[in-house]
Amino acid sequence: MNLFADIRSLVVASLEDMVASGALPAGLDMTNVAVEPPRDAAHGDMATNAAMVLAKPAGMAPRAIAEALAARLAGDPRIVSAEVAGPGFLNLRLTAESWRGVVKAALGAGRDFGRSAMGRGTKVNVEFVSANPTGPMHVGHTRGAVFGDALAALLDFAGHEVTREYYINDGGAQVDVLARSAYERYREANGLSPEIAEGLYPGDYLIPVGEALKAKYGVSLLDRPEADWLTEVREFATEKMMEMIREDLALLGVKMDVFTSEKAITASGKIEEAIETLRGMGLIYDGTLEPPKGKLPEDWEEREQTLFKSTAFGDDVDRPVKKSDGSWTYFAPDIAYHWDKVSRGYDLLIDVLGADHGGYVKRLKAVVAALSNRRVDLEVKLIQLVKLFKNGEPFKMSKRAGTFVTLRDVVEQAGADVTRFVMLTRKNDAALDFDFDKVLEQSKDNPVFYVQYAHARVCSVLRKAAEAGIAADDATLAAADHGKLAHEAEIALAKKIAEWPRLVEIAARGQEPHRIAFYLYELASDLHGLWNRGNEDASLRFIQDDPSTAQAKIALARAAGVVISAGLGILGVTPAEEMR
Repeated sequence: MNLFADIRSLVVASLEDMVASGALPAGLDMTNVAVEPPRDAAHGDMATNAAMVLAKPAGMAPRAIAEALAARLAGDPRIVSAEVAGPGFLNLRLTAESWRGVVKAALGAGRDFGRSAMGRGTKVNVEFVSANPTGPMHVGHTRGAVFGDALAALLDFAGHEVTREYYINDGGAQVDVLARSAYERYREANGLSPEIAEGLYPGDYLIPVGEALKAKYGVSLLDRPEADWLTEVREFATEKMMEMIREDLALLGVKMDVFTSEKAITASGKIEEAIETLRGMGLIYDGTLEPPKGKLPEDWEEREQTLFKSTAFGDDVDRPVKKSDGSWTYFAPDIAYHWDKVSRGYDLLIDVLGADHGGYVKRLKAVVAALSNRRVDLEVKLIQLVKLFKNGEPFKMSKRAGTFVTLRDVVEQAGADVTRFVMLTRKNDAALDFDFDKVLEQSKDNPVFYVQYAHARVCSVLRKAAEAGIAADDATLAAADHGKLAHEAEIALAKKIAEWPRLVEIAARGQEPHRIAFYLYELASDLHGLWNRGNEDASLRFIQDDPSTAQAKIALARAAGVVISAGLGILGVTPAEEMR
């Protein structure tokens, strides 16, 4: 049940009746007709912009349309009043029974309440984290992992067919640096002093890799030229790093559906295949780029390169895919990887990248548009930095990692649930401060505690009902006399529950899982507010002496708990049943 969608359908049907009767001209586009909560709750329960968006194409005054529409809507049994406001907005008030029906619907659907079919038939690939396999994941990867996982869950809840994917960057020079770093730890495991030269990875996390190399190879790799051991050590160390990354992701509750190797993509000939596909479209040519604007880099020189005509798809300049020496640029494997994803039949690709990759967005979108003949959209979500604080000071770097705070550091300090929720309290492209003291305190100012506490309170109501011998299973609560929910605070909570299906679609359409966290905080606030009013007014308490009255009120609390549980499920947070 989506009450906002139901009322929008009523508005559109009424408009179509007006067209049929000649009160409105034919051929009007109703796509932008919306029904939403008014900005000021004092104005009503819902508002529609119908008259405002149809006035110009209809050639009519918006108030005239609004007044005629109001007269039609007033005849529906769910509508108490339809009032024209301002230049032509229409404010609606619904019957209390309409809102009570949401309680029954939520109990009947359980955690599926609010699921949408808006994405049905749409295959989506969400590629996120994709940290270089050269060490443990840091706090920036943590935010990207949480965002990507929650976005995937949100899109799934909204009806999309979603694949979570990790792209292993194992084809570049950084994995050679990893191999050399691991080899020094291998020497250390064999009793020699490691020579951690500048440019190698100094973190202690490679010590176990060195010991594992010793266990496998003994002393056989010592004093041998690099050419003899580099490939084997690189593959061995990369696999060990990926094992560590998988463990870190598991700590955070993230499970990937697909791991794709850059090295495998390159070895499969996908680069050549993608480039030839683009060449067949007339989008690959040999040419010379204009010099960069502003100060020229010292190493810049005018030279002919193989270029992709990305300006044909909105990019600022055409992009090199092959250097003048015949080697591929860094962009070429990215082209091949996205060609691979396009070839797998996805309708939408989402890349979750660090903010430092902002300069790559236009070229990536251009190549996906080209390779898919504009059939597939690419959305790039940039993740801004996270600043960590503890005891009022910046949280120090991890000795284990050598240069940064790891995902494991954060989860061990705060826990996976707190980490995930807090990482979603800001939009992905806004910087986020993560204060360990604040995220662990038990107060209204801590959103994760506040939401978890609301769910725990619902669970405590169910336990008290059982102790009092009041039947409180969902079927019984759904069949209760919800007419006994009459107080304005009770109806207000039902109204907030009714917003959930609409909020899911808005968040999914905007690819904004942080909206779920904000909504849950608001819902928790309404539940806590009703609970606190019950401390002063016994008639508002969930447990009542009269079983039928108690069941109606428990049903309201349980419906709120159902939505909180579903919302936390999207965020990847476990609903608390009691607070300690």
